[in-house]
Amino acid sequence: MASDRRSRDLGITLAAVVIAIACAVALSVGMAMRPSRGGAGGPYPPPGSGMMGSGMMGPGMMGTPRSPAVPSCAATPLAGTVVDVTFTDMHGMMGPGMRGPGMMGMMRIVVNPATVPPGQVSFRVTNAGALNHELVVLPLAKGQYPGQRAIGSDGKADETGSVAEASRTCGADRGEENQNAMGIAPGASGWTTVTLTPGRYELICNISGHYWTGMYTELDVSPAQ
Repeated sequence: MASDRRSRDLGITLAAVVIAIACAVALSVGMAMRPSRGGAGGPYPPPGSGMMGSGMMGPGMMGTPRSPAVPSCAATPLAGTVVDVTFTDMHGMMGPGMRGPGMMGMMRIVVNPATVPPGQVSFRVTNAGALNHELVVLPLAKGQYPGQRAIGSDGKADETGSVAEASRTCGADRGEENQNAMGIAPGASGWTTVTLTPGRYELICNISGHYWTGMYTELDVSPAQ
């Protein structure tokens, strides 16, 4: 009988230990999943002091600040050969501090058609990305290829010799040089018309940091065969 009593007591003790451990684990999991209530006197770190703190939430991390939401707008009837230019990006999660081969191609310019006859050419630009973008058209010299332009300390390529620009939201040609609203806003369009002679041209977005992330492509102007 004494042996049975000891076995029963041992079983009760082990069950109590198991229950205590289970309660402790459940409490720990519950605390870990508890929503943060950041605040000056709270037990949790305030917003901005952790992984995505103030040092990582500036222009370098998020790219060019977004403009307020704008309605989509269509270009007016355009003269000459119409070239559709589309901007795309990966929601702006990059900046100078993230520069490297892995970041190349995260922003793109898509052009259609890529070859046009000489004469009057209209660029119909659509911003399908999440950041502001602009179009600058530059001649390519013999032996020069897109993406090879030197980049200045301001993160921009030299625009000397440019023949056209579309950087106005829902409007033609060059927009205002306003740092907080530079370029064509997300979801909007812009356009420009220019007369092009035979040759090769580079189409770029020259908002700071965008050129080296892959925002360039080529347009060829050649007589019809």
